[in-house]
Amino acid sequence: MTLIDNIRQTIAKRAVYARTKHEIETMPLDVALDLNINRSDAAKIAHQAVYG
Repeated sequence: MTLIDNIRQTIAKRAVYARTKHEIETMPLDVALDLNINRSDAAKIAHQAVYG
């Protein structure tokens, strides 16, 4: 993997992380409760989903 490919992959993962975090933070409360998700944990959940 070249440096450029690595940078592209890092940027793509960051975009997915930001989008996932935003979706969790803005989901309706009833949906979050149904999924047993605490919206204040959005950063932690998104990080785990994207980066493992």
